[in-house]
Amino acid sequence: MSSLDISQNDEDVILSVKVVPAGSKTALAGLLDGMLKVKLSAAPEKGKANKALISFLADVLGVKKNSVSIISGSTNPHKKVKISGVNVDFVIKKLSSDVSVD
Repeated sequence: MSSLDISQNDEDVILSVKVVPAGSKTALAGLLDGMLKVKLSAAPEKGKANKALISFLADVLGVKKNSVSIISGSTNPHKKVKISGVNVDFVIKKLSSDVSVD
């Protein structure tokens, strides 16, 4: 399995995410080509999947929703997500309980 594409940028962490919308449930689904794969139950229409992604990642990481934002790929399944006020080690530790992240 490839390692996670994650980086530190000042006070923020940038994370590559592959979104699979309109599934039966919302869950972390492992790594795919360096991206965190997230299955969402929300449909990819009118920003529903993006809102669901932000809410889900905030819950998984234990941060406020306004700390998580999509900085690129808002209409694409491949996204760059920014998590503010945390560091890479914190994000990896939080994700590693659900996904094998190296």
